[in-house]
Amino acid sequence: MLAKGSSERGSVTVEAALALASLVAVLVATIAGVAAVTDQLRCTDAAREAARLIARGQAERADEAVSRIAPADARWEVDESTNGIAVTVTVVPAGGLLPGVIVRGDAFAVPEPVAAQPGELQGGVP
Repeated sequence: MLAKGSSERGSVTVEAALALASLVAVLVATIAGVAAVTDQLRCTDAAREAARLIARGQAERADEAVSRIAPADARWEVDESTNGIAVTVTVVPAGGLLPGVIVRGDAFAVPEPVAAQPGELQGGVP
């Protein structure tokens, strides 16, 4: 039996405070994880749209598309090779709540053939 004034007095309060702090930490980590997945999807969508626009010869519209679709502070790179156009969009998700995590979206497109202008030769026929 415990004596009056025992050292266990208030232990329920401490346990409740620790449980509440743990619950908040798990909730914040879950929200940050969902935000990271959402940011990854937005990066992939932005990369796809930029690759498509560049492949169609509308590179000037690609920057606008990435800034509109991708999360804020996203960076994007274009690698044009003989095989096609690769676009990568990266961002630090959830405002940095997940240290060391960087999400990225990649897309690849093959350049579309350029349509002949009126008056140009097509297939060797004037």
